[in-house]
Amino acid sequence: MNVFARAASVAALTSILSVAATSVPMAASATATGGAAPAYSQRWSAAWSAPMMRPSAAPWFRTWAVQGFDHQSVRQVVRLGTGGKAVRFRLSNLYGTTPLRLSGATVGRAADGAAVVPGTVLPLRFGHRDSVVVPAGGEILSDPVPLPTAARDRVALTLWFDGPTGPATYHQLSMSTTYRADGDHRGDTGAAAFTDAVRPGYGSWYYLGGVEVTGGRPVGRAVVAFGESTTDGFGATVDGDDRYPDLLAERLLATGRPRPVLNAGIGSNKLLADSACAGDSALRRFRRDVLDRPNVGTVIVSHGMNDILRSGDQICGVDRDDPPVTLQRLIDAHRTLIRAAHARGVKAVGATLMPFGGAPFWTAQTDRLRRDLNEWIRTSGAYDAVADFDRAVDPEDTGAIPDGYHAGDHLHPGPLGYRVMADSIDLDSLG
Repeated sequence: MNVFARAASVAALTSILSVAATSVPMAASATATGGAAPAYSQRWSAAWSAPMMRPSAAPWFRTWAVQGFDHQSVRQVVRLGTGGKAVRFRLSNLYGTTPLRLSGATVGRAADGAAVVPGTVLPLRFGHRDSVVVPAGGEILSDPVPLPTAARDRVALTLWFDGPTGPATYHQLSMSTTYRADGDHRGDTGAAAFTDAVRPGYGSWYYLGGVEVTGGRPVGRAVVAFGESTTDGFGATVDGDDRYPDLLAERLLATGRPRPVLNAGIGSNKLLADSACAGDSALRRFRRDVLDRPNVGTVIVSHGMNDILRSGDQICGVDRDDPPVTLQRLIDAHRTLIRAAHARGVKAVGATLMPFGGAPFWTAQTDRLRRDLNEWIRTSGAYDAVADFDRAVDPEDTGAIPDGYHAGDHLHPGPLGYRVMADSIDLDSLG
């Protein structure tokens, strides 16, 4: 039985579940364009997310964002932080300048590589239709799909574009392989057609801003890890799901207090300034990427390192001089994030910035600023709790990440470093 014939057997359940979702796409689009927060049903919980970014040429690796897609299928695999009886997907055209025309999509349980477990592929619909147009600057939620999932399950989303998309709203650094095939292969369970992937490289996610579930066992409110490349996971294992937010989610599950941990990190992102290739500033995107996610209870803020390390936006080829970064400006920005979180009833945990001795751009001045900001995070009492990543990876205060715990650049953790970060967090501090 093919994917579309199988859909008839679950049509009744899909119809019932869709009632709660029919009004959601408009609300989600309003959020993307600066309107009111979406009216989520309390039955839905965020299970996975990725901050969306404007299409650009990545400074370090190849992506498909600038060229977009044309008569191609795109298969993306994500690991869920919590499960349920039904799942829905948030697709974003936030940075599109023209409407995005999606011709069709499917979802199924991920197998190895680009393969999907046979018998699990189901069509993804929007207002009971296979195709949808996402307006420029907007987002949309799919209809619910009756695909039972559990925490840490991997699902594969396949998008089919029967025409040119133009430049793609995306998340630059996924540390996960995305696959592409010419033609319509959304119903394929095998990987044979998906011969195109960015290799070697770190991968990106395209148009996929979030996954939500309903109908599962009660879990705690979501934790959002908000930060830069050390949150995004640069230096982790490609397709290994061993970034610190992944490992924190595993700890919570293993200790009997499961909660989804959403990754809202962007590599090279800044706290104070927007970037042409590294996303909107933390101040600008905090509401969208943290507070407007459903059922969020806690945010872990790890931000400011990129502001300290470099001025302007030269990394993206933009000749721009930003105002000098001072300790007071960084503190004021952190206080702004804390106030915004508290206004929504979200607990704010401050994370100290990790050492970078041995990195090519280390200077005594930049390290002093990092240490001063860390001291404020530890002692000011502004945050509800502290995740002291600095002391966790460098307990002797050498000013450097030990060999074996960084990714070879003395700046980003490797898998062992990410494990230390995740293990250092006091689970009780998360609320």
